[in-house]
Amino acid sequence: MLDARRLVELLGLEPHPEEGGFFREVYRSRESLAADTLPARYGAARSVSTAIYYLLTPQTFSEMHRLLSDEVFHFYLGDPVEQLQLAADGTGKTVLLGPDVEAGQMPQGLVPAGVWQGARLLPGGAHGWALLGATVAPGFDFADYEPGHRAELTAAYPDFTEAIAGLTRRE
Repeated sequence: MLDARRLVELLGLEPHPEEGGFFREVYRSRESLAADTLPARYGAARSVSTAIYYLLTPQTFSEMHRLLSDEVFHFYLGDPVEQLQLAADGTGKTVLLGPDVEAGQMPQGLVPAGVWQGARLLPGGAHGWALLGATVAPGFDFADYEPGHRAELTAAYPDFTEAIAGLTRRE
């Protein structure tokens, strides 16, 4: 049976330096968008699009963070993933990424630009890992990554305190 260690090896994944989990960039467009064609929040040119593999295990999670760009997640293999999304208007929702559409899981999910996001495996899965893909447009740049802090997020989203606590490393 395929396990997380073997997936890391086969796909050449590395620990994500900011977010947690394992990743590998598999696509970065050769074309870029000039800074003056992008919204002012970017401040510099960006690739048109980027894509990564992203692996979660029971020992890892995607910490709460937000990006300047839209991000589309694609579920590939493994156990379902629970993704928390917190919008600027104070609302939030949980999106289930996975193969069982009849049970409310989705094979694809969108995180709009500026929405706080974090994710982890649903407990009790048969595999002990989930392999996702993530596509970002305009393309991902580490300058666009903002980590979430537990105290600030729980103050802004008190209804999600427990979920935020499980998806943050920074106080």
